[in-house]
Formats: sequence, C-alpha cells, structure tokens
Amino acid sequence: MQSNSRSYLTRYLNSLPKVQAEQYSSFSADHFCADEVNANLCAELVLRGEKRASCSMAHWYHHENEAYPQVGHLQVVTNWQGEPVCIIETTQVSECRFNDVTAEFAAAEGEGDKSLRWWREAHWDFFSKECEELGISPKENMLLVLEHFKRVYPL
Repeated sequence: MQSNSRSYLTRYLNSLPKVQAEQYSSFSADHFCADEVNANLCAELVLRGEKRASCSMAHWYHHENEAYPQVGHLQVVTNWQGEPVCIIETTQVSECRFNDVTAEFAAAEGEGDKSLRWWREAHWDFFSKECEELGISPKENMLLVLEHFKRVYPL
C-alpha cells in the first residue's frame, strides 16, 4: 500500500473508537477497472454512494493465488493516479455464474444506466478481455465473485 493510502487509512482508523478499529485486520488500496476513465468514474460513483458492489472472475482467486475477498475487509479506493478517494468495507461476498447475475446486483454496481442489460454488455466485454489475457475462453456460466460494500469514510 502506498504511503498516501496508508495515511488515509490510518486517519480513518484513528477516528474510530479503539475497540472498533481493532476489529479490522484486512486492508488494501486499489482502483476499480482497468483503465483511467473508468477507474476515476467508479471512484466517484463510490464516493457519491451510487456504486455499492463489484465483481471479478473467480478464476483470479482459484487459479492465480489471489486472496479471496472477505467480509470486513477495508479498501482504500483510489483514482487511477493512486490518490485516495474514500474507504469501503466489504459487507457480503458470494459466488454467482455470469448468466445468473440479477438486476438488483447490476443496479448496486451503479455503472451505466444501472440495468442488467447494460451490466451484461459492459462486463462481457471486460471479462472477455481478461480471459484473452489469461488464455481462456469467456463463458456465459463463468463463475464470478460478487462483493457488496459500504462506504465508511468519508461519511
């Protein structure tokens, strides 16, 4: 974690009662998306409270030795340049097939027009590019990891 994100996280933790702050043990700092425009847009959507969920391919966790998301994890959401924008806490983690994602989840992602149709088109494009980089084929039934979160700082 870069020092500016670490300082931002420390400021948040120091604002909490000690007992509450000590309950957190999992931290990261990162931006959403794989390009500058969408990373900055998603950070702004989280800050405004419109984006309350995200997803990724389960392949990353099961085959790439990545840590599986966990409830209670704190993430400093950064913009593309790595500057802290806000902090989120993961509130729910589940797995779901791409073709089983619900309209409710699509709306919680807060992107585009928030419809399931828009979500499917945008995420099919995104995951297809990821699959190509990994040398695998995208499938309608590919397993996703769905994360719900809440913005905890600033309120």
